[in-house]
Amino acid sequence: MTIDQYNFNGKKAIVRVDFNVPLDENGKITDDTRIRGALPTLKKILADGGSLIIMSHMGKPKGKVNPKMSLGQIKDTVGKYLNTEVEFAEDCAKAAEQAKNLKPGGVLLLENLRFHPEEEGKPVGIDKEDPAYDAAKKEMKERQKEFAKTLASYADVYVNDAFGTAHRRHASTAVIADYFDQNDKMLGYLMEKEVNAVDNILSDIKRPFTAIMGGSKVSTKIGIIENLMDKVDNLILCGGMTYTFAKAKGGNVGLSICENDKLDLALDIIKKAQEKGVNLVLGTDCVAADSFSNDANTMVVSCMDIPEGWEGLDAGPETRKLFANAIKGAKTILWNGPAGVFEFDNFTAGSRAIADAIVEATENGAFSLVGGGDSVACVNKFGLADKVSYVSTGGGALLEAIEGKELPGIAAIRGSKK
Repeated sequence: MTIDQYNFNGKKAIVRVDFNVPLDENGKITDDTRIRGALPTLKKILADGGSLIIMSHMGKPKGKVNPKMSLGQIKDTVGKYLNTEVEFAEDCAKAAEQAKNLKPGGVLLLENLRFHPEEEGKPVGIDKEDPAYDAAKKEMKERQKEFAKTLASYADVYVNDAFGTAHRRHASTAVIADYFDQNDKMLGYLMEKEVNAVDNILSDIKRPFTAIMGGSKVSTKIGIIENLMDKVDNLILCGGMTYTFAKAKGGNVGLSICENDKLDLALDIIKKAQEKGVNLVLGTDCVAADSFSNDANTMVVSCMDIPEGWEGLDAGPETRKLFANAIKGAKTILWNGPAGVFEFDNFTAGSRAIADAIVEATENGAFSLVGGGDSVACVNKFGLADKVSYVSTGGGALLEAIEGKELPGIAAIRGSKK
């Protein structure tokens, strides 16, 4: 069953969205991309004459109530976009009465799912090495089922439109689907688009294929880097991980972020790229700063020779040219992670160079997929989101999908391929 085929008239729909939006210190939304992305699904349900129960997580409260991560802070913004009053359930596990009283056209936003440890289904306060861990894990899985069953009891139909969490087997993203008939569970419009975009890259790679991986740590991207080695022609590694590679090659990186325990891993990646014939593009120069601040003093130096007391915060001019050259000729492009501390206006040039090159390649017929929170924030900051082929709302989910892993949130609805 697809969302287009389903008539929500008179139905209560519980919709898993990804409203994990960034907030400033006053609780104001700084980037509402994820809310806007879910609107076609939410509006379709309301237009049909259905009522909406919206559920999401925010941040990582680790099973405890944290007011700074309350979805109550975004209630009015959601209401503004849906052009209706939104009710709020202060405990997602105790919303049965509010759900029961929802009239067609009504909207109920549930509090942060992750205020309950059952959402993620991981034992709390016990180490994996503890002999009692397996028993605690088994008990938590049962509690997770009950939690999912409670959420399911609020509605007639389940819609998953949260691609950003589709790689997690959480109560609200996968387990809940077990409590609905096949015809009463489906992917939302955003999920369908995300799945199609990934299929576009994986099943029909047009070459050359250039992937740009940013981020502060090599360790968090190692899985995707290794998998991309078998798929890409050009692999650009940028951002903070630049300095781990520079140090691994014998360079001095000053105060730059660096994983000293991953130097051998960096050298191994360089070796694998050579063996597989992948053009691995690493930064040669950087914009170094004497403090982690937008107003810091700066100078352009070699990534291999950053002075003591200075740290690399952006790609330098020569590196930007290297990146642009590897991108402009590509026919398939994947971008995940910025080239520098783009949040500081004085350190956006590297990320901007990547974005501009992607736009140029896209205009020349390339398929470009931008994914991951920081990359999405980048293209939005530069006003270029509509000039790339697709902007994904999923970070980890996108990367796991591109690795070829089955995503529990999709398998729960479509059935497992295995």
